[in-house]
Amino acid sequence: LKTLFTPILVDKMVKIHTVGGFSEVGMNMVVVELEEDAFIFDEGFFLPAIVSMQERDKVMTERRLKSVGAIPNDDVINKIRHKVRAQFISHAHLDHVGAIPFMSDKYNAPIYGTPFTVEVLDSLLADNDIVLKNQIFPIKPNTTFFVQGKNKKYKVDFINITHSTAQSSFIAIHTPKGAILYGNDFKLDDTPTFGLRPNYRRLKEIAKEGVLAFVVDALYSGSERKTPSEKIAKVLLEEVLLTIQNRNAGMIVTTFSSHIARLKSIVEFGKKLNRELIFLGRSMNKYSKAAINAGIAPFLKDVRIATYRRQVEKALHQIERKRKDYLVVCTGHQGEPGSILERLSRHQLPFKLNRDDNLIFSSSVIPTEINKEQFAKMGARLKKHKPRIFRDVHVSGHAGREDLRDIMNIVNPRHVIPAHGGLDKTEPMADLVSEMGYHLGKQCHLMGDGKVLKL
Repeated sequence: LKTLFTPILVDKMVKIHTVGGFSEVGMNMVVVELEEDAFIFDEGFFLPAIVSMQERDKVMTERRLKSVGAIPNDDVINKIRHKVRAQFISHAHLDHVGAIPFMSDKYNAPIYGTPFTVEVLDSLLADNDIVLKNQIFPIKPNTTFFVQGKNKKYKVDFINITHSTAQSSFIAIHTPKGAILYGNDFKLDDTPTFGLRPNYRRLKEIAKEGVLAFVVDALYSGSERKTPSEKIAKVLLEEVLLTIQNRNAGMIVTTFSSHIARLKSIVEFGKKLNRELIFLGRSMNKYSKAAINAGIAPFLKDVRIATYRRQVEKALHQIERKRKDYLVVCTGHQGEPGSILERLSRHQLPFKLNRDDNLIFSSSVIPTEINKEQFAKMGARLKKHKPRIFRDVHVSGHAGREDLRDIMNIVNPRHVIPAHGGLDKTEPMADLVSEMGYHLGKQCHLMGDGKVLKL
C-alpha cells in the first residue's frame, strides 16, 4: 500500500538536440528542449555544398538545400516543432545564419540577433526574395531580456564575445536547473581593434548562478596556443602594406568580407598610402552595407564598392591604367569559384596580374577538404602570373586550446558539449576537459548530427 500511494516524482529533463555542426565544420544548429518549450540556436549553411550549388546555378529552396546537405536536417526535431518559442542567432557568419531564410518559418517563433547580424540576415532575405512571417528583433550586445514560453518567461543573455565578425555573442538561456550557455564561435581578445571586449563580468555572474551545460567552439582545441589578438593582425598588415618597396605596383588584399575589424585596418592603411580604396564583389557589399546600416562602421562610408559585373569590370579597367593609385580589397581567399580573385586567376576580368603586383592574403584557409583543394588550384594559377604573394597576414577568430582552458575555468559548467566539427575537431576538447576533471560520457559529451543529450 505504501508503494501504491507514494507520489512518483518525475525529474524534469533538459534535452539538447545537436541538429547540425557536430559531424562537419559548418551547418550549425542546436535546439534546447525544456518541458513544454524549446529554443533554437543558429541555423547555418554547410558552405562547400552551397558553393557547389552556386556553381550549377541552382535556385536555393529548403528541399534542394537539404538534398545536398547544405542546411541542417531539422526533421529530427519534427515532434517538438510546436514547442519552439524563439530562434537565436549567435553571429553573422553564413554557417550560423545562412539557413534562417529557408528554415525559420516552419517555427512559430521570433528571431533574435545583434543589430549587425540582423542587417546581414535582411540582406540574405532580399537576395533570395524571401519575406519571413516571424518577427525579427535586433538585440544590442550585453543585453538581458525575456522570451515567452508556453506558461512562463525565460531570461536570456546576449553576452558580447570577440570573433572574426562584428557583434558576436555567447547566448545564455536560464532554466531552473541552471543556464544553458551557447558559445559557438569565439576567441578571447582583450585588446580588440574594433568593438567591445569579451564580457567576462557577466560570464562570471552566470557561472556563479550555475551553468548546467556549455556548448563550446572546439574547432582549434587541438592547437596548443592562445589565439593572438586582432591587434597582431593589424601589425602584420601594417608591416606588409607600409614597408614593401614596390610602391607603384598594384596592391590587392583578399580577406573575409564579414571581418569588419580587418576591413577597418585595411582602410586605415590604404589612406596612409594615399590610395583610393575599392571593394570588389557582392559579399564585400553585403557585409559593408550591413555594418554601415547597423551604425558601427562610419569608416566604410567613403569606400567605393563595385558589386555587379559591369561595375567590377569598369573599376578594374581604371585600376589597370593607374595601379599605384588604388588599393583593391576583394573576395576569393578560399579559392571560391566565381569570386573576384578566382576569376582574376583565370583571366576572366580586365586586369592582368604581373610580377610587380602585391597580392596579400589577410586570411587562412577554412579547414575543409574542398576549400583546401580549391585554394591549391587557384594558387597554382596565380603563381603563373608571378606576383609577389604574402600569405597568412592573419590571426584566427577561433579559440586555441589555452583559450578554451581559460573559458572553461570562467564558466565552470556541469556539462560540456564540444561543437563546430566532427570527432577530429571535438575529441581534442574532450582530452582537454578530462585534464580538468570532466569524464567522457558523464560530464563531457561528444555528439553527432541528429543526436540528443538528455540531462
